[in-house]
Amino acid sequence: MGTPSASAFARVSPGARFGSGVVIGDFSIIHDNVILGDDVVIESHCVIGHPTPLAEGAPLVVGSGSHIRSHSIFYEGSSFGAGLRTGHRVTVREKLTAGVCLQIGTLSDFQGHAELGDHVRTHSNVHICQHSKIGNYVWIFPGTILTNDPHPPSDGSIAGVVVEDYAVIATHSTLMPAVRIGTRALVGAHSLVTRDVAPDTVVCGCPAKAVCRTSDIKLKDGRGDAYPWMRHFHRGYPEEVVQAWLAQWGGLEEANG
Repeated sequence: MGTPSASAFARVSPGARFGSGVVIGDFSIIHDNVILGDDVVIESHCVIGHPTPLAEGAPLVVGSGSHIRSHSIFYEGSSFGAGLRTGHRVTVREKLTAGVCLQIGTLSDFQGHAELGDHVRTHSNVHICQHSKIGNYVWIFPGTILTNDPHPPSDGSIAGVVVEDYAVIATHSTLMPAVRIGTRALVGAHSLVTRDVAPDTVVCGCPAKAVCRTSDIKLKDGRGDAYPWMRHFHRGYPEEVVQAWLAQWGGLEEANG
């Protein structure tokens, strides 16, 4: 294990474990039960591995190449794959697991006991409730709230939201307990989702209702179909992933022939 490059104003527990190239900023606190991979950057005023009995002794694990920005708090007991990126003032509770390249927007709040896949991208002010299950390559835009309590306040009836692969949740949407958002579905902005959404379907409104297939939506610049979005948006994804998408769905020219 390595020795971090820590600010003289940081507080680093001798019980924490580090890979090589770890950087820790001013006034950050690294608690005992923490494992940071290679080349992790912790900016200033962060609390990493905040103790909680709810973690049941599990460590906070942050994969290599991750970057946690200032004033963020991560509780012990959660695990993140390589390439985690956060905005500022993020809170993440215990027993959350995430795959590689998770992006968490500024001021977002991720509650514990949730599962996220690879390459999930969330924007600012997103709330992920306990027992959420989010697939791979999901987009969640600003101000979105996932809920889990059908009769608040209640005890024992918690039911989290499921968001399947490639789904898109547009800004300021609310997903009610136990709803399932199907693969490649689109939830329109400012929607209240109270029932399951079928794959490849667009819903919007309050309450949200199905309005069309995602394949009916065209890009405003006239290039063709907007969905599946994997045909035309590739920024930040591994080249082998992009090539697999193009082989499966084609690019815009192939799709619109």
